[in-house]
Amino acid sequence: MTQRDPAAVPVAAIAAMSFAAFASAASLRVTDPSLTRIAHDFDVSLNAASYAITAFSLAYGLFQIAFGPAGDRFGKLRVVNGVCWLSVGTALLCAWSPNYPALLVARAASGLAAAAILPLSMAWIGDVVPYHQRQPVLARFLTGQILGVASGGLIGGYAADHFGWRSAFLLIAAWFGVAAAMLVRVRRGLPPPVLVALPPGQSALGHTLASMRDVTAERWPRVVLATVCLEGAALFGAFAFAATHVHLRFGLSLTLSGGVALLFGLGGLAFAVASRTMVGRLGEVRMPVAGALLIGAGFTVLGVVPSVVAASAGLAVAGFGFYMLHNSLQTQATQMAPARRGASMSLFSFCYYVGQSVGVALAGVLLHVVSTSVLMVGGAVAVTAVGLNYARLRARRDSAPVA
Repeated sequence: MTQRDPAAVPVAAIAAMSFAAFASAASLRVTDPSLTRIAHDFDVSLNAASYAITAFSLAYGLFQIAFGPAGDRFGKLRVVNGVCWLSVGTALLCAWSPNYPALLVARAASGLAAAAILPLSMAWIGDVVPYHQRQPVLARFLTGQILGVASGGLIGGYAADHFGWRSAFLLIAAWFGVAAAMLVRVRRGLPPPVLVALPPGQSALGHTLASMRDVTAERWPRVVLATVCLEGAALFGAFAFAATHVHLRFGLSLTLSGGVALLFGLGGLAFAVASRTMVGRLGEVRMPVAGALLIGAGFTVLGVVPSVVAASAGLAVAGFGFYMLHNSLQTQATQMAPARRGASMSLFSFCYYVGQSVGVALAGVLLHVVSTSVLMVGGAVAVTAVGLNYARLRARRDSAPVA
């Protein structure tokens, strides 16, 4: 058997994982622009329809706890590969849901199935890429997730306008299938993973709880986890309704509304391309400061300026800023507990997606009393405060004397 170049192995694996991350992120965002159609088809309110987002996010976050230790125990890429196959089936269940409760169950099952993809992929990168190179590599891996966030809205909006919102889930099922096949091929060329054995006499639940205790034993991991939870709530409470805001305020079709939200992802993609330069110039403290300010400016423009061009630019700027802030948090998360990296990244994603689900649910309730414009500005203020506070704590930690 021909020996592979070890330097080429991570590149192929990262590309396959990025492909899977696209499908996972697109599945999360695919219902955003079609909420009005879902509400009409199932005769529910817009607030109730938004639970299709919350169901996915909440299940996704909750099951991080199980998948993190499972990745450490059975192999991170093996688990990611398996849940990609499972996600094919859950996407088809969404497409074939006969009523709204069935759709909610299918969306929750989709969130459960996709829960392992992003955190275990990042944990695997943490295992094989040295820390000083990790932030730009994570940014490149996240191009799949970024494009998924952006394209999910476009796919959902176009499908709702032309083929019915259900058709979007058929495309997502096909994408998951291709990603799973790619991972099967990639795994054949990788060395066996280093596994964390279940301690004698300890149950799987006990092992999971022990892993989480190890991760949160120190103060700094708790700061990172609390920050990403608040970031998810503040940002996505507004972003989940960005396409709806554009649709209602400017009278654009659902396709174009989803396309405007695509610019958020393109802003993130621009950061991924420029990440190595940005990290070198700004450093790990100024990066989240700049990111938080850009998010605040972008969402304020989206909510206040009565121009679709300005709204589009605002979303692109917010996307660039978000990935500056979030990538800083992700890089810190890979170092919270290196010996329990699968558990660390899963707990990180758990906090992030629980924050998202709470933020979206709270925003849906607020829409009874405020406009979508107020929701955009409120999200801008909240996420800016979260980012600046994290940067303050990070600077204080870096300046503290070593014991």
